[in-house]
Amino acid sequence: MLSRLSMKAVPWPGVIAAAAFALLAPTSAIAGDVEFLTQSNANVLWTLIAAILVMFMQAGFGCVEAGFTRAKSAGNIMMKNFLDFSVGSVVFFVFGFTLMFGADVSGLFGSSGFGLSGVAESDLMWTYAFWFFQSVFAATAATIVSGGMAERTKFSSYVIVSIVITGLIYPVSGHWAWGSLWLGEAGAGWLEKLGFCDFAGSSVVHSVGGWVALAGAMVLGPRIGKYTAEGESRAIMGHNIPLAGLGVFILWFGWFGFNPGSTTTADDTIGMIAMNTSLAAAAGVLGSMALSWLRYGKPDISMTMNGALAGLVGITAGCATVGPVSSLCIGLIAGLLVVLSIEFVDKGLRIDDPVGAVSVHGVCGAWGTIACGLFNSDGGLFFGGGFGQLGVQLLGAGTFFVWAFGAGFVLMSAVKAVTGLRVSKDEELKGLDIAEHGSESYSGFQLFSNE
Repeated sequence: MLSRLSMKAVPWPGVIAAAAFALLAPTSAIAGDVEFLTQSNANVLWTLIAAILVMFMQAGFGCVEAGFTRAKSAGNIMMKNFLDFSVGSVVFFVFGFTLMFGADVSGLFGSSGFGLSGVAESDLMWTYAFWFFQSVFAATAATIVSGGMAERTKFSSYVIVSIVITGLIYPVSGHWAWGSLWLGEAGAGWLEKLGFCDFAGSSVVHSVGGWVALAGAMVLGPRIGKYTAEGESRAIMGHNIPLAGLGVFILWFGWFGFNPGSTTTADDTIGMIAMNTSLAAAAGVLGSMALSWLRYGKPDISMTMNGALAGLVGITAGCATVGPVSSLCIGLIAGLLVVLSIEFVDKGLRIDDPVGAVSVHGVCGAWGTIACGLFNSDGGLFFGGGFGQLGVQLLGAGTFFVWAFGAGFVLMSAVKAVTGLRVSKDEELKGLDIAEHGSESYSGFQLFSNE
């Protein structure tokens, strides 16, 4: 029963008017309004849950990168992951989001909504959720780069690298493929107008990170002791494989936000996308495990873990447009590719990539993008679609390589020339935890070496 105080607080004229409207309004209109509101709230809730899962992937990246590298620089790896997420969020809010999703300028970049300004009040709640979801993708692209440049990069210089990736390199190319996601046709970039397919970011996110990592590793040069005087590769083992394994499982878990969450809609497609995602990852594990077993005589742990990530990266573009059997094929091929690519980058190109970022994200991201042109249920070559979609996918994969590697190489070279990109030899031998941050990751257990 209402108290006298609450009776006075109730705006009775408004209540009576609302009741009268409800009695007079058609029942179908009321039901439609309720259905619309329910669906809108469900979309916001699902998008936020997915974004939180993707944010947790930062922990996975940190564990993988720290585990695959040496103990003396593990803290530095974690610092860069914290930096990428934090600086990425701020920069993406101030202007990265605008470049990616604002009103289109000649199909090349966005130009409106700086700091989410100009958003209609009725769209604010959805826009906040959408921005948060996209900001964690931007941070992911930057974090991929930190692994390829691990154990010899100046932290102060990496701050600049992270800002440019999340504020310029990622948003500009992201606009080409995803520009319409916020403003519709008014924001569409040139690749999506051609019909380019990359549902959750095999190229937009992963290849961009992988190709910038390739540029960074090339400009930096290899870690001390990685190659002999004759140019032969020497393995530098990671210090904590169980930690890396935990990181892979965290990433696998977070990917169920990455791929199904890219619907930004709570609908009945998210189950299929989740199934395709997990099947591809499992196939990637089996492919890399089998090939490493054949090549090395034993199933290699690190290759197998990278196989899971390769399958996840590979299926990210087509997770909503291919069937489950196609997902198995895409993941299996990605698992095989990552083993061959890691060997080629290391021994063929003599590029030191401590965690396999170039192969996992760059190569397998390109494969996943191209695979849409082969396996898409509607338009793929293997499903009667001809070469049209495949041609667009090849163009897109090549474009992302040229842009990300080219811009990354210019960025790394400029930073190297102005502030220096690499720590000194003594600092590298001592380890970046002490040299760059003045502390040890494993106090009392730190082991030092001369290589």
